[in-house]
Amino acid sequence: MDKIIGGRLVAEALIERDVDYIFSLSGGHITPIYQFLENSKITIFDTRHEQAAVFMAEAWARMNRKPAVAMVTAGPGFTNALSGIASARLSNAPVILIAGCVGLESVEKLDLQDMSQLPVIEPMVKKAWVCHIPERIPEFIDMAFRTAMSGRPGPVYLELPCDILNAAVDPAKVKKMRTTLTSKPVDRENTRKVVDLLKGAKKPVVIGGSGIWYADAGKKFVEFVEKAGIPAFTAGAGRGVIPDTHPLCFESSLAIRPGAAMLALMSCDLVLFLGGRLSLFYIFGEIFPPNAKFIQVDIAPSEIGRNRTVDLGIVSDVNAFLTELNSIIDEKSMGAALQKQYQPWVETVRKADRDGKDQAKAMWECCTLPIHPMRLAKEVSDFMDREDDIVVADGGDTSTWMGMTRTIRKGGTYLDYGLYGCLAVGIPYANAAKLKHPDKRVLLITGDGSVGFNFMEFHTAIRKKLPIVVVIGNDQAWGMIMHSQQLRLGHNIPNGTELGWVDYHKMVEALGGFGICVEKPEDIKPALQAAFASGKTACVNVKVDPSVISPGSVALANLGGYKCS
Repeated sequence: MDKIIGGRLVAEALIERDVDYIFSLSGGHITPIYQFLENSKITIFDTRHEQAAVFMAEAWARMNRKPAVAMVTAGPGFTNALSGIASARLSNAPVILIAGCVGLESVEKLDLQDMSQLPVIEPMVKKAWVCHIPERIPEFIDMAFRTAMSGRPGPVYLELPCDILNAAVDPAKVKKMRTTLTSKPVDRENTRKVVDLLKGAKKPVVIGGSGIWYADAGKKFVEFVEKAGIPAFTAGAGRGVIPDTHPLCFESSLAIRPGAAMLALMSCDLVLFLGGRLSLFYIFGEIFPPNAKFIQVDIAPSEIGRNRTVDLGIVSDVNAFLTELNSIIDEKSMGAALQKQYQPWVETVRKADRDGKDQAKAMWECCTLPIHPMRLAKEVSDFMDREDDIVVADGGDTSTWMGMTRTIRKGGTYLDYGLYGCLAVGIPYANAAKLKHPDKRVLLITGDGSVGFNFMEFHTAIRKKLPIVVVIGNDQAWGMIMHSQQLRLGHNIPNGTELGWVDYHKMVEALGGFGICVEKPEDIKPALQAAFASGKTACVNVKVDPSVISPGSVALANLGGYKCS
């Protein structure tokens, strides 16, 4: 019988949890776990940087709606992982980060890669633990999985000193645990109050956030929208839970997106805010009329009332809430009455949607050179026209243009960095998407600045045989910062904003992938066709106009914290 050590307990606990992949970069402090994962049912997916490993775990958790595991070594391995954990926190991704550290007997002896890791990460996660007793490793892993998925999902941290991983264990003292959680019950009394508020509204909107996706409530959300005849918008991971092509869906709730969002959000008299955060994207609640009734439903009590007084706050799993709400509408036979009541408002929103898109056509169809970045986004969105095509967006201006353009037909098919706004997520997210969906087309559109952070994840994609297509909107600059400086200062500061032209496509070719450069808008589609047809990890390097300023750059220039006194 193999020797029982702490590292084996870790491996066995993860195997028993049906973990399929562990996203990692190897290191000496976690080798005691690696040795028992080798030839097991778990695949160690190794990246070129710990940050990329955690970003992959974040994307994996978001797409699967269940915990994903990342594992890093001590010291620099741990610190390299922190940006990914911060991103997972704001995207509500249930990532379990396991890190090694120096042995307990070596603390404060100036051992290799020693640092006090727990205090650094504690504010960034739902819960952080250090396991000091090897026999308790399975208990700590059970706690990690439970905590990551309880209430609002989010990242957790488990630290395992290397002497604990190497310690011999008495099997009789090991308590193996596996607890399953159920969703939070619905607030029935307050859900009935929602119906009364709906009856009193003439211009309501419903906004479905990430909670709709994580609660797998998409069908119930569509059912409610259709029963009530209410204009619907989506945000965050909720994008696509009701298709953008649905007659009552008016796409993203971002006011800068061409369409109806700005008019609807600024003119409504009732907001039903489901599983979302009242963040910067809603001007911290200021975009809604002060006198509009506001109903907020969230599984996290602390989220209700952030940035705005709410008229009705409901702590509930949104799936359970929508099930109850739909049942009450049926019980009272009020669906037809609500539809008739809201129809004039729906037509107003529909006209605003048409008008907003008409005004954007000049950018979407622009033929000038260099290529307008919004024309590039439109070409990409039109090309990725299958319901299950997956598009990832990264970069400052590039993500803005794509967020203003992408038509999403299905939940879980669009990934961007969301609230944390962390560049470098693109290639790791795309690699995770292709790993999960090998039979689907996966395309990343990214900026030339952001692609540089984790560029060697191209190599990861190539050696792991993940034929993603990466489109680089190359404006030869840190565009969003350059433009925001121009707006604030009257000029940009070259040091720190200008990058110059780089043949990224040739660099990918040198790694063994497919590369192509595009300078004319009519050549974008043929280049995309060639990239996918190559069957390789591909880079389409597109020369875009560096002078075009996005709404994101305007917002950054006006950011409150940057205002001069």
